[in-house]
Amino acid sequence: MNYSSLLIPAELKENANAVVRNQSIDITIEDVDKMVVKERRTVTVLNKLGDRNVAMYESYDNDTRITELHAFIYDALGNQIKKYKERDFTDVSAVDGGTLYSDSRVKYLDYTPITYPYTVVFESEYKTSTTGFIPWWLPINGYYIAVEKGQYSIKNPTGIPLRKKETNFEGFKIESASSETEISYSITNQKAIKYENNAVSYREILPKATITLDKFNLKGVYGEYTNWNEFGKWMYEKLLTGRDVLDEATKTKIQELVKGVNDPIEKAKIVYQFMQDKTRYISVQVGIGGWEPIAANLVDKVGYGDCKGLTNYTKALLDAAGVTSYYTIVYADEKRDIDKDFSSIQGNHVILNLPNKGKDIWLECTSQTMPFGFLGDFTDDRNVLVVTPEGGVIKRTTVYKDEVNLQTTKGAIQFKEDGSLNATLKIVSQGLQYDDKYSNEGYTEDELIKHYKSSVWNYNNNLEIQSSKLENNKKDIVFTEDLEISIKNYASINAQEYLFRVNVFNKNSFVPKRYRTRNLPLKIARGYKDVDEFEIKIPEGYTLSALPPIKELSTKFGSYKVIFTKIDDNTFKYNRSIAIKEGVYPKEDYKLYRSFRRSIAKYENLRIAITKK
Repeated sequence: MNYSSLLIPAELKENANAVVRNQSIDITIEDVDKMVVKERRTVTVLNKLGDRNVAMYESYDNDTRITELHAFIYDALGNQIKKYKERDFTDVSAVDGGTLYSDSRVKYLDYTPITYPYTVVFESEYKTSTTGFIPWWLPINGYYIAVEKGQYSIKNPTGIPLRKKETNFEGFKIESASSETEISYSITNQKAIKYENNAVSYREILPKATITLDKFNLKGVYGEYTNWNEFGKWMYEKLLTGRDVLDEATKTKIQELVKGVNDPIEKAKIVYQFMQDKTRYISVQVGIGGWEPIAANLVDKVGYGDCKGLTNYTKALLDAAGVTSYYTIVYADEKRDIDKDFSSIQGNHVILNLPNKGKDIWLECTSQTMPFGFLGDFTDDRNVLVVTPEGGVIKRTTVYKDEVNLQTTKGAIQFKEDGSLNATLKIVSQGLQYDDKYSNEGYTEDELIKHYKSSVWNYNNNLEIQSSKLENNKKDIVFTEDLEISIKNYASINAQEYLFRVNVFNKNSFVPKRYRTRNLPLKIARGYKDVDEFEIKIPEGYTLSALPPIKELSTKFGSYKVIFTKIDDNTFKYNRSIAIKEGVYPKEDYKLYRSFRRSIAKYENLRIAITKK
């Protein structure tokens, strides 16, 4: 193959940071416990943003052996400038601290380009006894990536029963073939898709093929399943049973802690606090470290674990307290569902489920600071797999919808003759707005002041925090900020008038980017509501003329309302509310949404002029 970047068709370079020139993934399933995966990937990186698409690494552990690992680098004209053999790759633990997972490792190559474009040819092969993880086919792995040619094949010569699911194939140049012993896919000349602001995740629109075996081996454990119930039952019996053993001394300690407490939820709160105080989280890279959690007594001994180990440990502690809970598999961070219609090994994180008379409680066991029963935006509002002794059950985690994510601000502002102001504020945050703020409690005084000045109110020059008091009410999941603030030279003063922007402390100036032609659906990822109430006093010697009328906007995307109320000649009230609704809307609605946000942003800059008496 000629690797010159000059040979890439112009239409494939359009909107592309990288072009996959050729990628082939060939998987051979030799037996239930024998799989060979061979990949050859040629990627031309057009600019610095394309570097992330190189991905020269391979993972291994006790049951996965790397048998081939090479990389070649070519310049823009296709001349080879670097060659790497397996010994040139850096070999590191896949674990961030701790020794419980010492067999989980990654070999990677971190190449720093001299010029752009450049081309990488990456070749790897590994053999594994784990057939539970069959690599998915994701021919276009994100926005701004073009694909000249992509191929994927699975050879299954022994005819082990398998299932497949094809997602988002429509509209893409994909060819597929299938027989009893082989499945293949290919894609050619796929242009890069340009990301648009407030769009859906690429996972929701780009093609994907998922394949899984009905009979498989996972880290030395044989299994069979064709649905989530069977998978959950296998997981409970083969991976979790026997991992929840605790030393008698720890059991006794837990039983003493909950002695006299009858309500299982109150018991769970005590146990959760015990776990948070005792443990710390260590990270294990996705796909490494197996699916079997470290035994609870080991975590109890060393005081740390990954999500699997800490969740299993918490479950064992709750068992000791007589509280039922279930190990639960989830996709964390980016909001993704476990596919309820296609059972396969999915997820990248584990949380704990507590049944509670139809109102499930969910526990994040990797955080030392998260309130009991609060998930935040890390694992909220998504389908998860709850693993019970009777089998797997798909449930949905807590939804923090729109007005649940509430911030209320009450304050008083005193303007002075020299244009400065003093203010007192009480800001109360709940839902995901709590999630955004509760970590502020860990800031030093200097860090907190810097946070307010550079992040929260960076649009206010000369702002100073005179005093601050934070209260993290973990019981009710409410975060309160009591602040005293001063701002010098806030108002503009001349001989005739005193002019100031009335929205001092919660200016929302977000306006979505303008597109001549919108191609992707509009997604408002998170809804919320802000309610502000300020009493504003003007300086002595000035008088209020007519205040602005009520401003009110109401759309399918949310609402906005501002009311001014005169109290006396020197005082008025400023009441403002903004509510944004989460949702996915057709691309045709984007202009309407942009217009709505532009109207808000414009009114947020409203200035009031007062005159001397």
